[in-house]
Amino acid sequence: MEEVFPVAAGAVIGLLVQWVPGPRLRAAVLVVLCLIVGALASFLAGELEISMAFISVDTVLVFVGALLAVGAVALYRRRTRATR
Repeated sequence: MEEVFPVAAGAVIGLLVQWVPGPRLRAAVLVVLCLIVGALASFLAGELEISMAFISVDTVLVFVGALLAVGAVALYRRRTRATR
């Protein structure tokens, strides 16, 4: 159950970066936010007391959530554009 926060936070990040102009800046902001939130998720779950390696696990979960959200938005935009 504690792995829900990184995925949900990643989904929120993926939705928020849609307002960043330009694909390069959007990708950079996405990466930086995912790294920060991944480390924060490890800290909040208390996993850092066990090992620093949990940062990589939580960061990947944040990236997965973010990429799923970005993909969902792209699919939605493509489908709504096709119906016009």
